[in-house]
Amino acid sequence: MAGNVTILTKADLSTCVGLNETALTVIEDAFEALANGKIVMPPILSMDLPMVNGEVDVKTAYIEGFDGFAIKVSPGFFNNPQLGLPSLNGLMILFDAKTGLVKSVLLDNGYLTDVRTAAAGGVAAKHLAPSQVNCATVFGGGVQARMQLKAAHIAKPFSKAFIWARNFEKADQAAKELSADLSIPVVATHDPGRAVAESQLAITTTPATSPIFKKEWLHPGLHITAMGSDQEGKNEIEAEALMAADLYVSDRISQCEKLGELRSALNAGWTAPDIPELGQIITGQKSGRMSDDDVTICDLTGTGVQDTAIAAHAFKVATSEDMGQIFETDGTTK
Repeated sequence: MAGNVTILTKADLSTCVGLNETALTVIEDAFEALANGKIVMPPILSMDLPMVNGEVDVKTAYIEGFDGFAIKVSPGFFNNPQLGLPSLNGLMILFDAKTGLVKSVLLDNGYLTDVRTAAAGGVAAKHLAPSQVNCATVFGGGVQARMQLKAAHIAKPFSKAFIWARNFEKADQAAKELSADLSIPVVATHDPGRAVAESQLAITTTPATSPIFKKEWLHPGLHITAMGSDQEGKNEIEAEALMAADLYVSDRISQCEKLGELRSALNAGWTAPDIPELGQIITGQKSGRMSDDDVTICDLTGTGVQDTAIAAHAFKVATSEDMGQIFETDGTTK
């Protein structure tokens, strides 16, 4: 029997899903489901392709109670800008949770991944940053640097921000755009250490393979969200910083051990204490920040529950607004 498949383009998805409080709630709920064990989430299928300076990740999760579950394919080919092409692209496929039939193909070119990744940073800031954040610093000059700062501002509105990147011109351009978007002064800096010293929140968004954030920059009342390390070999935070923090939180311990900042700290000899996951902080199963003077670090490698949650949300909103093109599986269109 033929079924209907809804094709949603990036234009459709960017119209119906934005980086806002709703997106943060969708991802917060996904982490809560992860903590409560109402999910099936296999390990990430990851291919490192150094011969073409590329990588491909496949992530998925089944969340109990959801009408559908998503499988996401996310390629990153980092020589593409030299060809006039974007580095990141990809798609999500949403399946019916009861029948396994394809419900929708979401041709988002990585847009939904960008939204859910930034939203996770916002959720981390909400639950782990100190009660008052006056200033934030973001590391990186790309799309995720911009989106992470926006998400953090939704969760913890601050009045000033700094941005640092290896390419100062990129940082300066991002700072100008963010100043306009957030209506606060965002300043590109050559001195990230001084910027962090003024900040209560720092966010790292780079593909660095050697640390760009130093242990000596830690100070009372600082929260760090690290989201750049999501592949073996990547490392943004000095291992000693994780060891010195009052609280280290992972999004998924088994992933962070292999792909995140935790991997580098373990390789440096850290005997990690009982590590909480972000979802456990949200649900109250484990303690989070104990005082505004604590130093906290959240390690985000990206989870399949985030992909299923954002895909299901996007499909619900899009279909309620009659967006997308419907195909019969026999090849006809409606």
